Order: sequence, then C-alpha cells, then structure tokens
Amino acid sequence: MNSPQTPAPTGRTALICGIGGQDGGYLAEHLLALGYTVVGTSRDAQAGQFTGLDRLGIRDRVTLVSMSPLDFRSTFQALTRSEPDEIYNLAGQSSVGLSFDQPVETFESIVVGTINLLEAIRMSGRPIRLYSAGSSEMFGNSGDTPADERTVLKPRSPYGIAKATAFWQIAQYREAYGLKAATGILFNHESPLRPERFVTQKIVAAACRIARGEQQTLSLGDLSVHRDWGWAPEYVVAMHRMLQLDELDDFVIATGKTYSLEEFVAAAFTAVGLDWRRHVIRDPKLVRPTEIDWGRANTSRATERLGWTARHAMPDVVRMMVEARLAEQPASRRAA
Repeated sequence: MNSPQTPAPTGRTALICGIGGQDGGYLAEHLLALGYTVVGTSRDAQAGQFTGLDRLGIRDRVTLVSMSPLDFRSTFQALTRSEPDEIYNLAGQSSVGLSFDQPVETFESIVVGTINLLEAIRMSGRPIRLYSAGSSEMFGNSGDTPADERTVLKPRSPYGIAKATAFWQIAQYREAYGLKAATGILFNHESPLRPERFVTQKIVAAACRIARGEQQTLSLGDLSVHRDWGWAPEYVVAMHRMLQLDELDDFVIATGKTYSLEEFVAAAFTAVGLDWRRHVIRDPKLVRPTEIDWGRANTSRATERLGWTARHAMPDVVRMMVEARLAEQPASRRAA
C-alpha cells in the first residue's frame, strides 16, 4: 500500500513539459489535487489537442504555454515566465518502435530537450527541482536478475540510448552543479489515455472492436517478450514523491511482476469473452530489429525511501483498460 498522500502545499507551481501525453495528464490531475498551480507546455499551446486533459476534466484548471524543447531560448522563457518550484520533463518522442524509424528525432527530442532544461535551471539560479522521465529501456535485457538503480545500462533501441544519455546528463548536473534533479526509471505503465500506436492500447482496442464485430483479426509481432506493466495513475504519484526528498536521487518504478505479451493479449481477449488464438495473426514485419526479451524490476528502494508500492499489476491494468474502452461509444455509432 502507498503511504498517506502528501499534504497540499501552499503557493507551489509545477511546470509539466509534455503535458499532452498520458503521464502529463495524470500528473497534472494529481498535482492539482495536492493544491499546486500547474503550468503545462506544448510546442504549440494554441493548436494542441490535449485530449487527455479534456478526458480528465481538468483542461480549464491548467495554464498552457508554448515551448520548443529543442530551442534553448524558448525553454528559458517558459521557465522564467512560469517561475516553477518543480519541473517534470515528460516531453520527447515516447515510442520505442517509432524510434527505429526516427532515431535522430528521438535522440534530439529527449537529449537536447533535457540539456536545455538543465541549462535553463542552472542559469536561472533558482532552487528549482527537476524530474526527468527515464525508462526501463535503458537496461536492455535484464535477464534473471531484476534491474535496480545500480544495474549497468545496456540499451537496445534508439529510444533506450537517448534515455540513457539523458540519465547521465541529470546525474552529471546533480554532481557538478548541485542541481536538484532526478530520473524516474519507469517500467511500462499503461492507461486508457494511451494512444493506439502503443501495442497495449492497440491490443485492447482491437479486442473490443472484434467483440463488437467491427474487426476480424489483429496483427502482432513477437508475443514472447516479457514486460512489467503497471497502472499510469499510480506512477505519477512516485514522480511527485521523488522531488519531495531532501536529497534527490534516481529510482526504479515498477510493479515487480513480469508477464509475457502473450499473457497480456490473452487477458484482453478473455475480458471480452474471446479466445485470442482465433483472432491474432503473427506478422514478422512487426518484429523490431533488436528487442528486449525480459524486463524485470527490483523496486525495494522506492518502497523504502518513497513509501511507494504499485497496487495494480498487468491483469488489473488490462481489465481497467478494457472496461474504459467498452464504456466509450464507438466512433461508427457516433457517426451514424
């Protein structure tokens, strides 16, 4: 169980870079509940969709500003104008699969975006605390030994390489300049706010459409890969707690339970009363050039120092995603 929620702060402002994504929406919701003033960034705040904020019913409670993470001047101006006490860097290309097709864009959006924030904080001279979104992809194949904060980084994707680079940037600025900065090394975490370009939502959406008779089959790649899947609304709580420590440090955030993608698929189809084996087609073209076979996590440090433990593992996550999807009115019926 997680420890009691942190008391609401007075007059504190959080700047969430990448507020339009899954984690940005849930983090904004959590910080607003704690009494924060929340400012969120997007490359174009006027044209942004922010469907996650709309679905959570909090868009009108958040101040949205334009910021290009690749432009230092834009980053520094956003920081100066919002005067945040805490910054949560969730921006950047977030799809592992897409990173193989767009390695340069992935590296720049994550690495340059991180260094621009670090430099902006350093030049401001203000005691701003920075959370940086890391990833279990930095570890590569952890094998039989669950990965923790001391595990050697051996990334196997452009996305993992970019996240590992940003991780060392955070550590270097923390040590060299005394910045209050930390990386959350989050394993996979899902929710109804996931777009369908992520395989978990692709599976859930397809299972629901097949159950409605709107689709017949689902094409997937390697189902033998194993991951630690958690519930995104819980993970943002850990992000916030990381920045409340006197001395900031990095933490592995996960459930500590690993399942295969085949088990994820089976759970999704079972939730809608179907046998996945009758509907799933294996497509070799969907297999990545290099893949992580196993993802295992040791979360003992987060439990001890943050008082945080995941309450929902993969079976719960799949069930809640399916329930949310089924509760939505199908697009075809809305059009009719």
